[in-house]
Amino acid sequence: MTTSVQGTTSSSTATSSAATTSASQLTATQDRFLSLLVAQLKNQDPLNPMDNAQVTSQMAQLSTVSGINQLNATVQALSASMTSSQSLQAASTIGHAALVPGSEIDLLNGVSNGAVELTQPADKVTVTITDAKGNTVRTLQLGAQDTGIADFKWDGTDNTGAAVANGAYKFSAAAELSGNKSTPAALTYGLVNSVSLSASGAKLNVGNLGDIDMSSVRRIL
Repeated sequence: MTTSVQGTTSSSTATSSAATTSASQLTATQDRFLSLLVAQLKNQDPLNPMDNAQVTSQMAQLSTVSGINQLNATVQALSASMTSSQSLQAASTIGHAALVPGSEIDLLNGVSNGAVELTQPADKVTVTITDAKGNTVRTLQLGAQDTGIADFKWDGTDNTGAAVANGAYKFSAAAELSGNKSTPAALTYGLVNSVSLSASGAKLNVGNLGDIDMSSVRRIL
């Protein structure tokens, strides 16, 4: 298992380079402004000199531009720091099981785990497990559940009590509150194999589930 962390170094280097370029551009802008201001003062009409308010206004405009550039540089530095911190956090998840959005569930040696996420309490939650052909294999009753994540465990048997073969299955969930039905989000566990970094942030490679955004991870075991 490998971690793609080179993107962090590249990102930090690029941010540092951008900040240096921004500072150089700001210095050049200030130099040009002062040169123009001095030229204006030297060549002004003695009988109609520049008004102090004009000079003050121009200086204020330069100060505003300078402040904006400094703010941009600060934001870029904070962004680079956050990206680096996120990449380190993401790297620490390698080899761990992550609970992420997905309806896949793998049965191994008669044991399988999954979860559903409810946006409101429910009087009854039902989980339906199906095989590759879409046939119902097992129906689990989770009973009443509060808002949030509700875990469930499948013992690998069908509705008749017979053991089924190991392999990949799917599941869906249905909830009911005072007669009103809803569909909880399906969550599945997967092993984090690697981490990749992009402009949008860190992504976890979770087996057959593919790349998952860090923000989508509900739990790390």
